[in-house]
Amino acid sequence: QQNELNSFLWTIKRDPPSYFFGTIHVPYTRVWDFIPENSKKAFQQSHIVYFELDLTDPYTISALTSCQLLPQGENLQDVLPRDIYSRLKRHLEYVKLMMPSWMTPDQRGKGLYADYLFNAIAGNWERKRPVWVMLMVNSLTEVDIKSRGVPVLDLYLAQEAERLRKQTGAVEKVEEQCHPLNGLNFSQV
Repeated sequence: QQNELNSFLWTIKRDPPSYFFGTIHVPYTRVWDFIPENSKKAFQQSHIVYFELDLTDPYTISALTSCQLLPQGENLQDVLPRDIYSRLKRHLEYVKLMMPSWMTPDQRGKGLYADYLFNAIAGNWERKRPVWVMLMVNSLTEVDIKSRGVPVLDLYLAQEAERLRKQTGAVEKVEEQCHPLNGLNFSQV
């Protein structure tokens, strides 16, 4: 039953009440039907909504992209063991080959091309830090490719907040997410 689901919604008792809602970074269509009505109602009634990051801000997206890169002059081939780099390269060639068959007719109807999608996800992969390449590879599956073009839950809620003219903000800066990940050593990654 919808009303019995764990809502990941906490109420901060004040007047007016505040809410804290835990989201997940997956296409919203995978989870939307499982978000209880009390969470959706709290969102609808809210006038101000804060997110982890402001995914509607071009600076945020640009800073996220920049923080993933290795220092100037370094390439992934320089930092990965040769065998891992070769396996990664072969895997990405396989994904690029398979991607046209993984795409949905709806994606094609919206003008998405497999080469464009591959480059949007994996472009410049040889300049990325290993931790970001690992996250990228984890998202290069048939299921994830089929859902490309559908915003993740955070972005969907941010877009809805803007559409509903709610005041929005972010509780973190890109650097607060990037530096810890970039600080992992190779064996941790």
